[in-house]
Amino acid sequence: SWQKLRLLPCRGGPGCKGCTDIICCVLFIVVILGYMAVGILAWLYGDPRHVLYPRNSTGMFCGIGAQPSVFYFDILKCVTSINIMAATLNGLHALVIAMVVSFLFLLLLRFIAPVMVWVLIFGVLAVGAYGIYHCWWEYDNYKKSAVSITDIGFTTDFKVYLQVKETWLAFLIILSVVECILLLTLIFLRTRILIAIALIQESSKAVSHMMSTLFYPLITFVLLVVCVAYWGITALYLATSGIPVYKVVALNSTQDNCGQISGNETCDPQTFYNSTDYSWCRSARCIFIKYNNEGLLQRNLFNLQIYNVVAFLWCVNFVIAMGQCSLAGAFASYYWALNKPSDIPTFPLSQAFIRTIRYHVGSLAFGALILTLIQIIRIILEYLDHKTRGKAGAAQNPCSRFLMCCLKCCFWCLEKFIKFLNRNAYIMIAIYGKNFCVSAKNAFMLLMRNIVRVVVLDKVTDLLLFFGKMLVVGGVGVLAFFFFSGRIRLPGSNFRTEMLNYYWMPIIVVVVGAYLIAYGFFSVYSMCVDTLFLCFLEDLERHDGTMQKPYYMSKKLMKILNKKNRGPKNGKGKD
Repeated sequence: SWQKLRLLPCRGGPGCKGCTDIICCVLFIVVILGYMAVGILAWLYGDPRHVLYPRNSTGMFCGIGAQPSVFYFDILKCVTSINIMAATLNGLHALVIAMVVSFLFLLLLRFIAPVMVWVLIFGVLAVGAYGIYHCWWEYDNYKKSAVSITDIGFTTDFKVYLQVKETWLAFLIILSVVECILLLTLIFLRTRILIAIALIQESSKAVSHMMSTLFYPLITFVLLVVCVAYWGITALYLATSGIPVYKVVALNSTQDNCGQISGNETCDPQTFYNSTDYSWCRSARCIFIKYNNEGLLQRNLFNLQIYNVVAFLWCVNFVIAMGQCSLAGAFASYYWALNKPSDIPTFPLSQAFIRTIRYHVGSLAFGALILTLIQIIRIILEYLDHKTRGKAGAAQNPCSRFLMCCLKCCFWCLEKFIKFLNRNAYIMIAIYGKNFCVSAKNAFMLLMRNIVRVVVLDKVTDLLLFFGKMLVVGGVGVLAFFFFSGRIRLPGSNFRTEMLNYYWMPIIVVVVGAYLIAYGFFSVYSMCVDTLFLCFLEDLERHDGTMQKPYYMSKKLMKILNKKNRGPKNGKGKD
């Protein structure tokens, strides 16, 4: 079986390597404990009422306490109204349709992927061919014109350039070169396109055997919501953790002897208006000035807020990494099952998740930390750019602006590259159970040795998934438009378009929700394709089809590559 090949050593078998990147695991746990301590301190000393509620003239918080004679608008009554609830209920229906369509599209890729890929490819070629014809037709129309591009010169009206033959000749040459490149690419890379199609079909088959993987993004979403909520609440409580300082201020210093109030006397708004200490000044008020910053906690509020942001980014990146590694472990167990589906482990996603938490927290934290540091640098650059824009000298300095743009662009590219490297490193961690650095190096070298296959598979998969997202979001959006505008009615629905003052709002909510659902489903599918692709490359390099080293790829992939397993396998190797 594939466990004996030590492809997944951390399943408790003889090839188990144990925990990876223990130092980073311990550091991550310490940071999480510190993050919890910061949250406890913020909760003990913070009072968000100073931010959430205004104060009245007596210093009391508005909306708190029994004040029957004062009216406060309750926004919950608007949210829970009959109209809003009816529109929302008919919209949680559109989202169910989006979920079903996304699910069916992924399953249908198993059968229609070749047709869709070739239709999209030849569609692009057809569009290019029409563009060439149109440019030639425009060039022929303006060929007899006496006006040339040298006569026009430079102008900001770009429509003028479309009325000269040189512009259309340039377009014609560019489109012709691009079309030739696409045709040559299609001819020489047809085998790799077939491999990409076969891997996409195999991914759809793997997802159909592991239906639970499609719902794993819900776990990631819940964990991310928890991280965002904890960060926001902690930041709010930290910002209000100081003791409020109130000073006596005279609104009208010329009245009576109010000019004697210097504004340095402290006061308590709870008792100020019931006392007679300042009865001689009718315009005296007890007004909030600032928060006391004399305590140890108050003097380190800025540092604690920075710690809150860093820990938040690290936790978010770790949650995403945990999801990627768990899904990769489940899909890798599918690929390395020689006899599918009988050799696929029971509850593969649960086993992969437990294996990830048990052995690879340190490696995931290591990769998440690298990404977090880059994101912090990008935040600092954005902050500096925002601050320098307010200064005329720095903003008008072309050298500083160019340098800032270059830095922001470089770190943006670096973040994208680290995300790509981390994703593939997590796949290798799920397969071999090695630490982050070794897995990242092995994944990078493996991909570089097969760079053409990587590019082809990546572009073909992106094209298919983009088409799928547009199909789901566009279809649900059109359905929502016709429903909320009153053009169609669902059977059994008592919703009427007269209930809404503005029907575009529920349509926008439905479209956003449909996109999030489609993104969740297709992100799992994309992870499956990437995992099976790395497994496929490892399979090609490590095995030769003999009895000792049989191929684990499907028969369709072996047929495309003109490879086969030699010798009896006791019926194994069947799809």
